[in-house]
Amino acid sequence: MHTETVRINVTLPRDLIETLNEIAGSRARSRLISESLQAYIREMRKVELGKKLEEGYRASAKEATDLACEFDAADLEGWDEY
Repeated sequence: MHTETVRINVTLPRDLIETLNEIAGSRARSRLISESLQAYIREMRKVELGKKLEEGYRASAKEATDLACEFDAADLEGWDEY
């Protein structure tokens, strides 16, 4: 992903920065933080979409059940022959 970058000032716990430096090195901190935030945002969007889909399914459950009941007779046609 190639976009314009913006410098910001963020305050983080010292032990977190020390761990970040161990993992990424001081030169790659920004990239690791950026990639981590992007992954976090993707995951949060997935979770939010899942919640919206669940709400939609719950909201339409009665309608779907009613519609399925309308076709019960057609679904059972011919079963007496078996």
